[in-house]
Amino acid sequence: MPDRAITPFTDTVRLLAYPLPGEAGQEALMELIGEARFVLIGEASHGTHEFYQERAEITRRLITEKGFTAVAVEADWPDAYRANCYVRGAGDDDNADEALSGFKRFPTWMWRNTVVLDFIEWLRTYNAARPAGTPGAGFYGLDLYSLFTSMEAVIAYLDRVDPEAARRARERFACFEHAGGEAQNYGVATAAGLAEPCEEEVVQELVDLQRHRHEYVQSGGPMAEDDFFFAEQNARLVKNAEAYYRAMFRGRVSSWNLRDRHMAETLDALVAHLDRQAAPAKVVVWAHNSHLGDARATELGEQGELNLGQLVRERYGRATRLIGFTTYSGSVTAASDWDAPAERKQVRPALDGSYEALFHDAGLPHFLLSMRDERIAAEARVPRLERAIGVVYRPETERVSHYFYARPADQFDAIVHCDVTHALEPLERTALWETGEVPETFPFGV
Repeated sequence: MPDRAITPFTDTVRLLAYPLPGEAGQEALMELIGEARFVLIGEASHGTHEFYQERAEITRRLITEKGFTAVAVEADWPDAYRANCYVRGAGDDDNADEALSGFKRFPTWMWRNTVVLDFIEWLRTYNAARPAGTPGAGFYGLDLYSLFTSMEAVIAYLDRVDPEAARRARERFACFEHAGGEAQNYGVATAAGLAEPCEEEVVQELVDLQRHRHEYVQSGGPMAEDDFFFAEQNARLVKNAEAYYRAMFRGRVSSWNLRDRHMAETLDALVAHLDRQAAPAKVVVWAHNSHLGDARATELGEQGELNLGQLVRERYGRATRLIGFTTYSGSVTAASDWDAPAERKQVRPALDGSYEALFHDAGLPHFLLSMRDERIAAEARVPRLERAIGVVYRPETERVSHYFYARPADQFDAIVHCDVTHALEPLERTALWETGEVPETFPFGV
């Protein structure tokens, strides 16, 4: 391996890594998860096939072997809940493609892709085969971008159960009319002092809904509890999203923390709801490494950011496992700018000295590494660069745009490294994505 630097760290990785795919690695991961109730599985990009595929495979085992009953994802509540209805045999959708069609907001490929499509169909089949009266597994969203969609969902629910309350909700939500259905317009207008905040109205609506919980649930049918929970979560999302979009223009830390606190709050509410229905819920969470790897082990945490992984660890302690994914090079589905078309882009080889480069130097194509083994943990507590690619990838500004310092041993319980990865396949393939494949000879061109 003339292009790889063998160091004490890479020697330790080679000694302790479990090769994947393979039974030894899979069993080691199941043993590390043990009896945990919360398994948070990350990704180093929002557009890598291997991250999505392996995460889905791990989740299938957790559901079938360890009794997990919910998959909570970095997606908006109403869009994911449509898929949840489908996997539980409810709703009007005839197939997984239709069930995922609620994901219309950029970046659609995050959830409208071939891996999630197959997983949703599998989940529906699994639930349908369950004995009557036993809990299946649901699919839920944790994010808060669906401000206007969630307002519509609250009104639609109230139209069915309490038309007078629906009238009050419409009056309160009319506060947002000046934004023209665009949440960022609301943030701009309030930040510039061109419009009054709607904070009081959205808080009143959530409180009003919660005050009538008993009568709404008692007067409904067998799904009344779930229907109310769906509406309540949408009302809570509206409250938190209103604060989030106002905070967007006060700086990254403020808005980031509001978003991840919302995800943690939604997870807590979901667990409480599922606990009332059956045995203590066990939840798999799918989100980016930057949300799931404990923020206290990163330079971003030192700047004041917190995240979902940190909050879940603080609340649930040893019942939590955090699993990160990394890659060295390959291709990725991403955009060049926010709201731009999906492209199939080349992922540049990881920067020298980064954890991804050190994992590459170990010479193993795909492996699991436990951060609980002190032999590797001691080395992995050294702050080094770590890469994060979101829905936007800018290889021309790689260091500034996509790297931060981290200590993986404190950030994760385990890491799965796949040295060369491939772009996630969207259900809607743009012309840019179709023509974006880079020759295998990149970057040499020979």
